[in-house]
Amino acid sequence: MSFCSRERIELGKEGEAIALKFLLDKGYKLIARNYLVSHWGEIDLVMQDSNYLVFVEVRTKRNTIYGTPLETVNHEKRRQIIKMARIYMTKENVSPDTFCRFDVVGIILPRDGKPQIEYCKDAFILGD
Repeated sequence: MSFCSRERIELGKEGEAIALKFLLDKGYKLIARNYLVSHWGEIDLVMQDSNYLVFVEVRTKRNTIYGTPLETVNHEKRRQIIKMARIYMTKENVSPDTFCRFDVVGIILPRDGKPQIEYCKDAFILGD
């Protein structure tokens, strides 16, 4: 694994830890972290917010030169997240009547500054 890849993985882990603390501080309950969904990838965070099962995508960047972290969740990424959520619900026997939501937490983590958190609750829906 190259240095660049390692740095990127570490950046992502750090961003996920910041996002998790942010959501826990809001009263969310952690259900799963880095839930592996076969070859599709993983769900960053699965949380409980009141009556909602929340699938959280965390995007972390050092800066916004090429856009904000939230802007990186394009149509294809949303489709992938939805597919992974459906697999999760099947594997974990989640009732089809469960209210679900898709949130995105964007973290800008400059090397020499305080993290900036951008939170988009209900960022997209199944039909997106």
